[in-house]
Amino acid sequence: MATKRWASTLRPKKLPLRRRLTRASVALIYRQAENGGTELLFIQRARREGDPWSGDMAFPGGRLQPEDATTRSAAERETLEETGVDLIRHGRFQARLSDLITRHHSRWRPMVITPYVYEWQGPHTVSLNHEVQQVVWVPLAYLSAEENQSRLPWRTPLGTLNMPCCRYQDYCIWGLSYSMLQEFLTQGTKR
Repeated sequence: MATKRWASTLRPKKLPLRRRLTRASVALIYRQAENGGTELLFIQRARREGDPWSGDMAFPGGRLQPEDATTRSAAERETLEETGVDLIRHGRFQARLSDLITRHHSRWRPMVITPYVYEWQGPHTVSLNHEVQQVVWVPLAYLSAEENQSRLPWRTPLGTLNMPCCRYQDYCIWGLSYSMLQEFLTQGTKR
């Protein structure tokens, strides 16, 4: 993966008025695999009562806190808290992806999520907190292969939607994580 041109080719979309909404951020972390390929880190969220995304695959991250100077520092802090992966010491910042809008998981108020991309150059050990069930490194070649793309039936009060997703082993990557993944993969083909 050629990382030097990453930031120069990326033109992320920034949502207007994003600073007036609740903010959150996540980290997309890739590393070179032992087989020479590239892998992307996902977390499987812990299963918890009342969490609508319980058990889902996601990227580490969370809401901006008063002690966070920026959304990028929030992504770094949350990643360390959730996984023990220290992006400040062992991650190499690559780029910012486009803002996405969602809602607080307990309310209908909008929230803006900003994804940041890092190359991981540290140890393979993790230290999971109560929010994370496990960490899964998925090969980028698998994630980008057309035959691994699928649909996930998602029931809503208005009917069932067939959401795009990528299935890996017993995991399903969908929703905002899938959208971020697609932007990451699209930018990767431009490098």
